[in-house]
Amino acid sequence: MRVFIALLGALLLSSCQTTDPLSGKNDPKSPWWDLGFTEPNYMEIWVEESAVEDINGKLFRRTGGGTAAGGQPEDNRESARGWTGVGVAGKSVVGADLPQRIFVRWQSVVEPQTYRVWIDIPEEARQIMRKATARRCPETPQMTASYMASVNLGLAPGGIVQVWVRDECRHPIKVARAQAEVEPLGPHLGKSNGHYYPLSENSKRYIERYGIPYGSW
Repeated sequence: MRVFIALLGALLLSSCQTTDPLSGKNDPKSPWWDLGFTEPNYMEIWVEESAVEDINGKLFRRTGGGTAAGGQPEDNRESARGWTGVGVAGKSVVGADLPQRIFVRWQSVVEPQTYRVWIDIPEEARQIMRKATARRCPETPQMTASYMASVNLGLAPGGIVQVWVRDECRHPIKVARAQAEVEPLGPHLGKSNGHYYPLSENSKRYIERYGIPYGSW
């Protein structure tokens, strides 16, 4: 009888696990995660270099660069304060386990100034990343779990860095903030004679009118 009860209990537990509507165990997913960059409205940047050290201590270089996700709404208001959105496009960090820390060197074109920083990624962020692909969103259980976990770095004037990861409902969750240091060699590690990535005319006009809202990020 005891053996029968034990078997029955095991069957019931197995049934509960297989019918869990939020389980993403069998949903398609990437073995890698995504790294992206975001800038405040009009506060244009250019990412020169990035690198990732994963939780196994392995270093991955050239993990993303170039322009960042941002906006220029042209709505005749001061819209560069704070963060109005987090970009979704990025680059897969192929071969890497979850991140332990991330390096980025970038040009804050609006100042202009060049910054660099290593950002420690907390365990809380990695837990959210794991859950993002393992669980479906409770708001939409009929949809599959996220195909890929992601990290997004917000890069702002003054060397401010914000870090977000997306949860199982694809909502951005802030997990870290850092202050970068000035890169003493300047743009392109001193190989461009001090020349920065060109600033758009829209950003020029915005800054002439409203300035750079330091302290709002």
